[in-house]
Amino acid sequence: MKNCKIGRKALALTGALFALSGCSQKFQDVQDTMSLALFGIDDVVVSADTVNDLPYASLYAKTDDGGQAFMVLGYANPSMSNLADPTHHFQLKWLSATGEMLVTEYGRIVKTINLLGGNLSASYSHQADPLALGLLKSATPHVWTRKVDWQPGYHSGYTLESRFQLQGENTLMVNEKPVSTVHVIEHVHAPQLDITFENEFWLHPKTGHVIASIQTPAPGLPRIELTVLKPFSGVSQ
Repeated sequence: MKNCKIGRKALALTGALFALSGCSQKFQDVQDTMSLALFGIDDVVVSADTVNDLPYASLYAKTDDGGQAFMVLGYANPSMSNLADPTHHFQLKWLSATGEMLVTEYGRIVKTINLLGGNLSASYSHQADPLALGLLKSATPHVWTRKVDWQPGYHSGYTLESRFQLQGENTLMVNEKPVSTVHVIEHVHAPQLDITFENEFWLHPKTGHVIASIQTPAPGLPRIELTVLKPFSGVSQ
């Protein structure tokens, strides 16, 4: 029964990837990518040539209690978040082993599905996320408040108060190439729980797009490290 379930997930994800890849994509290429996305072992490393040859976006993801996974973009839907300029902003759904999913908007994790250790059910705010506004712009506020829901425990409506602090420039190795970034720390406080933690983002110095990050989706959940290997061409990550 377990194999049948995995098979159905593989077929569904193959269909999604094939639709995204376009008519010119060889089916064998899709099958090769599926073997990485669905059945990759811990600490998967994909060559830069393979990443560049794939016709869809991809990233590395790593949790505190797991190895590095290679994830591919399965869906890109218009963002429903409160943005100053919603044009060309999307909610990106990244797929990996046996149905695990990360959902991001402009680089922030806003939902997770089927992750061990717990999942972020929702993230919402009446204010635009500074990452969406362009955190490196002088007019962008460096404070932000949102609410999150997460499981296990059916936690709902907990407030998170953020303060962003620029740390300076860093060079990261991304897809086997050095990339200049601006390092930002997001100091997060959950007042109802009296818990504090930090998220880290590495931004493109010109566009402000998130290239890499270390995020705690909600209080008590495992941290997730993301590195965008090939960005979705339609939006910032």
